[in-house]
Amino acid sequence: MKEVANPKAQAEAGSGSVVNRLVDEIRELLAVRGLRAGDPFPTERELCEILGASRNTVREALVILRAFGLIETRPKSGAIVSDGHAAAVERLFSFHQGVSAEGFRDVQGFRRILETGVGDHIILHASEADLDHLQAVNDRILGAGGVAELARADYEFHEALIALSGNGTARATFRMLRPAIENLMRVGKEARIVEVDTHAAHLEIVAALRERDRVAYAYLIGRHLSYGLRFIAASEQTQTQTN
Repeated sequence: MKEVANPKAQAEAGSGSVVNRLVDEIRELLAVRGLRAGDPFPTERELCEILGASRNTVREALVILRAFGLIETRPKSGAIVSDGHAAAVERLFSFHQGVSAEGFRDVQGFRRILETGVGDHIILHASEADLDHLQAVNDRILGAGGVAELARADYEFHEALIALSGNGTARATFRMLRPAIENLMRVGKEARIVEVDTHAAHLEIVAALRERDRVAYAYLIGRHLSYGLRFIAASEQTQTQTN
């Protein structure tokens, strides 16, 4: 006998998937608007109007975002964008303006797994237009002014690379680590301004993707992510000698 589906269970499952999609849409909205920690969070009414969702669904999505530490409520300010997770990660991997060699290896090791892992998907599915866009993002490095802006442009190239995987979780995880990653980039760039070198290294990565060469891509990503360790280790050694 054919099993009859439970309408209530179907409705609950459907509701859950709608809420999860809405969570992703809200996170994307924050990214598109360029909202950072401390900026006012969109109101429930605004989210309902922009995303075409019901008030109850929006509220359920906001509960999840609060649990992730992406929303914080302050007296008189109301709901604001929070960097609860990002700040915790930054504190874990950095101290003052320096970064330990161990912390560097840990963060870059995670990035190596992630950025190497997305390579196969990009090689199989990315169009030439996708790779043209990635190269255009890389060109922003050449116009960067100062260490902070250079680190930001460097980060944006790698986020654009991960975005080509089409995996929202991978991109969201990378974004969560943004403060720690940019801090690592700043330390190396403070030791030596290397915008031309960074731009050239990224161009080699894009070229390997254009050639659909998995081996070259994995090698170039690994070499690129290991490059800054010489500056981290040198900085750590200098600090030890000074103390």
